[in-house]
This record gives sequence, structure tokens and C-alpha cells, in this order.
Amino acid sequence: MKNKGDRKFRLNGNTILTLAGAAVYLFFFLGFMIRPCINTLTSIFTAVPDDPLAVVKFFLSGNMKEYVWNSFKLAIALVITVNFVGISIVLLTEYFDIKGAKILRLGYMTTMIYSGVALVTGYMFLYSNDGILTKMILDTFPSFNPSWFSGYKAVLFTMTFACTSNHMLFLRNAIRGIDYNTVEAARNMGANPFKVLTTVVFPTLVPTLFSLTVMTFVTGLCAMSAPQLLGYNAINPEIVRLAGSSRADEAFPQARAALLSVILALFTMIVLAVLSAYERRGHYLSVSKTKAKLQKQKITNPFWNAVMHIYAYVLFIIYMTPVVMIILFSFQNYPAIRMKTLDLKNWTLINYFGQEDYSYLTNRNVYKTRVGAVSGLFSNEATLGGIKLSFIMSALGAFLACIVVVIACEYIFKHINKKRAVALEYSLLFPWLLPTILICYSYRSFFNQEVWYVGNQNLYYGEKVRILIVLAYMVVKLPFSLRMIKAAFYTIDEELEDAAKNLGSGKLMTFLKVKLPIILPSVLAVFALNFNALFTEYDMSATFASTYGTTYAMVIQAMCRDEGLYGYNVNASGRRCASTVFIMIVSGIILYLVYGVGSRDLSERLAAKEKRRKRLQKLRMRFVRQ
Repeated sequence: MKNKGDRKFRLNGNTILTLAGAAVYLFFFLGFMIRPCINTLTSIFTAVPDDPLAVVKFFLSGNMKEYVWNSFKLAIALVITVNFVGISIVLLTEYFDIKGAKILRLGYMTTMIYSGVALVTGYMFLYSNDGILTKMILDTFPSFNPSWFSGYKAVLFTMTFACTSNHMLFLRNAIRGIDYNTVEAARNMGANPFKVLTTVVFPTLVPTLFSLTVMTFVTGLCAMSAPQLLGYNAINPEIVRLAGSSRADEAFPQARAALLSVILALFTMIVLAVLSAYERRGHYLSVSKTKAKLQKQKITNPFWNAVMHIYAYVLFIIYMTPVVMIILFSFQNYPAIRMKTLDLKNWTLINYFGQEDYSYLTNRNVYKTRVGAVSGLFSNEATLGGIKLSFIMSALGAFLACIVVVIACEYIFKHINKKRAVALEYSLLFPWLLPTILICYSYRSFFNQEVWYVGNQNLYYGEKVRILIVLAYMVVKLPFSLRMIKAAFYTIDEELEDAAKNLGSGKLMTFLKVKLPIILPSVLAVFALNFNALFTEYDMSATFASTYGTTYAMVIQAMCRDEGLYGYNVNASGRRCASTVFIMIVSGIILYLVYGVGSRDLSERLAAKEKRRKRLQKLRMRFVRQ
């Protein structure tokens, strides 16, 4: 027999394919992950050749520390407020017996169908200086400050309710997984519902709550759209501002942007390191062998029962008011939206379809008419262009991320526990160590020149910027896609693969005909969630700000900036409302396909199919009788 050391390297088809795959992997990992980030880091110390620490000194002596402190303060505050509200809404809908829990749940989950810049503009529609509720308050209290909804408090309020969607996804599942036998045992020993909650339920939720806390902290630290639109000096908006500045405007803005990006990355790495250390400790809870489904707990004290019901519906009103108002005003005409007045006589579809002429009085008391100036969402060239561009780039980014991860997972599971498989997995998780703004800023600054390994092309110039945006979309979504799709690979029964091999099927055909059909629902779900997040994404779009890279989110953000000036850009508020409704519809359909239809098992799908068949049969019988 030959020893392992006697094995010779053989150049065959599989070896060539492996080497080609490794070369492509190294090209993209080193060229599009490592090299741009190194360029960002070195630019901090090369901005002033005579003084490598000039940018750091400027940071310590200037007001740049304010942006870091503001983001850190916001992140700490959000950890408290988001966890309080997030835990509350999950307990109100899943743990306590609250009347109308199903309706409340739908209201609390509205932030899952619209987020980012769409959500922020929705809150501004209500609370800004000319918002609906602000005008109502001013009518009652004329001395009230109309600019009350701005700055830190406005950002904290908006993000508190915007960031609870993770609690509705993950904490809800954790509570549903609690063994009711342990709860019932505590109740039998005389513990009241709140005592059971603190001593039995919460300890089982600690790992999930810790992960949610870390996610919330990082979200607050890297906040972009809310601080940008509500006027709060945070790190990300300042990075984007400095990235678009020049030396003629201020001292070494690009290097300062790079320094802020690196500081943000260091914070993120520390937080993720703490999370990883906590997870490695392991947290386990012993439960009974026969697990019982959790039953909702009644609040026996009449006073606390009333308080919890009032609190539940106050939160419901806060969540639902922006959604309802945006939907209603999306069907109002331009004057009604500008005046924030609802009237059924002003009901129209102009915010969605069609065009109208707009007449206005100039400074010289002369009426002018702009033909087709009032246009709907699907009749406005800029808005429609943003939708098309975002749709294509988001679909490409989500698709590429899924393809890369599926191929990587197949390799990882074939060489499980080997160093090269571990290295591949950690390299795909690498973007999680860095904030999104650092990756995008690195791409913008590094590829805004002729780079040899992309054919001496400037990828930030002209329409090529779209390639950079798609690459950024893909890279940012790699870690999430890997975690989700890798879990799907664990469900593949090895015996199925062995049976296929015994029948003479090759590796490629075994993957396509055996493995892929098993993991395909999970892959499609990941693709849908990635697309949903990227379609309304704002942070990356703002970093790549360009005439050729104006995405849907940026179009929404800019809609009302110059509304009505010289008779142009009229009805931007109406298009913004219609855009938000459109986003909610698209996101709602995708979430339904993923968590509704897509989450059903085979028996549920067959039962639904049988119901549809019976309904069709009844309809046919009726037509035959007629």
C-alpha cells in the first residue's frame, strides 16, 4: 500500500476546476474585500506626507469627536428603548392574553414592510414642522414649537419603533419555543404571572435578547437615514458628506472620512467579538422530555390587566398612524396633501398614474402653466427610473450573493473541518466585521481611479458605478446568506447523496437533482429577504451618490427637497406617499411568500391545494347548473 506521503499530484479535470475556483475566490476576496479596505486605512496616514498623524491630531483637536459621541449615545439609548418596546410587543401578542392580539400583531409588524428612508419620511409626514399631527397641535396650542420633531429625540423616537422588527422575528420564535410545562409548574407552586415571567421565561430568552441587543447597538452606531433626514450629527452622515467634499472646501476630507469609517469598524469588531465570546460559553436550559406548547397567560389583577391593554393599544396607534395616514393621503390631490387636509372630494389616483398640468402665479403676478408638471409615481420619469434601477441592481446583488454562498457551502460541506473550508467560511463572514459604510466608502475611494486588476478601468466613473453598487450589495449580504443557507445544508440526508452516487450519478448531477431541490426553498427565501432589504436601501446608495447611480431610496429622499420650485417637481409629496405604499405592497408580498406560503410544510401545502381544488370544483358545478 502507498502511504499518504507517496501520493502524487495529478492534474485532472477536478484538480483544474478546484484551482480555477481557488484563483477566482482569491481574486475577489483580495481584490474586492481586503485591498480597498487597506487603501482606506493607509489613506489616513498619507493625507499629509510630512505628518502621518495629522488626521488623527485634527480629530482629537476638532469637533469630529462629537459625531462619534453622538452615534455612541444613540446606540446606548436605542439598546434601552428598543428592547423595552420590542420585548413589550412580543409579550403582549405571544405571552399574555390580550384581547385583539392578532390585530395588534399586524400593527406591530408594519415596520417589516417599510423601513429605512421610507419609514423616516413616513414619520416626518406626521411630525415634521408641517406634518399632520404637528398642525393639529398648533391649531390647539399656537405657541407650540413646530420644529419639535428634529435632532436626537426625533431620531431616537423613530428608530425605537423602526428597529423592533427583529424582536418580532427572533424573540417571538424564542417565546413560542418555551416549554409550557415549566411555566405550569411555576404557576402550580403559587407564582403569579409576572413572577413566572421574570424567574422562568426571561432566563430562557437571555441568549436571544443578548443577540438582539448587539444587533440594536450596531444598528444605532451605523444609523444613516434617520440622522440624515432628521438633522442629527452622527458618524455615517458625516462620512457621506466628507466623501463628497474636496480639499478646496475643507482640510483633507477624504482622510477624515476614512478615519471615521475605521473608528466605526473598530466599534463594530469589539461588539461582535463580545457576542462571539458570549455564544461560545453556551447557554442551555433543561426542559421536560415531552415539550408542551406555550399557552397565553391571563392577567388576573384587574388594574394591571387594564394598564396592559391600554399600553398595547397606545403602541398599536403609534405603529399604525403613519401607515394609515400615508395610505389615505396617497389618494388625495396635490393641494390637499400640501395643506394636510383629508377630503373624500379630493380622492384621486394621480399620485400613482397619469399627469396633470400645473398653473401657478409668478412674482410678476402672471399665471404660468407647466404641462404635465403634476405626475404620478408610474408616470414620473425620475421615479420610474429609480424603481427600475433599484429593482435590477437589488435582484442582481441578491442573486449573486445566493449563488456564491451555495457554491461555497457545497465546498465547505465536502471538506468539513478542513482548514481550507474553515478559511473559506470565515472569509465570507468577513464583511460582518466591517460597517456597511466602510465597505462602500472603500469601494468609492479605491475604484475612483484606474485599477489594474479590473482592466485599468475607473469603476466609479459614469454608468460603471452601478457595477460597484451591485458588488457592494453582494458583499454586504454574503454573511447573512451564509448563515441561513448553511443551516439548510444541514437538513440534507447523506443517504440520499450516497444513493445517487450508487446509481451512477456524477457530483454535478447529484447536486442539481438531489441537493438543490432540498435547499431551494431556503435559497429562495434568502434571495427574497435580501432583495427586500436592498430594494429600499439608502446608506450604500448615498455613499455612491452619482447621476448614474440614483437608486429608488435616493429618489424618495430627494422628492420634496425642491418641490414646486418654479413650477417644477410638483406633487413630490404625493409621489412620496404613493412610493411608500408601493414599497409596503412589494415588501408585504415578499414576506408573505417567505413566511406565509414558504413556511408551510408539505402536508399544509397539500391541504391548501386540496381546498383550492374543491373550490374550483364547486364553481364549475355552479356554471354547469346555470
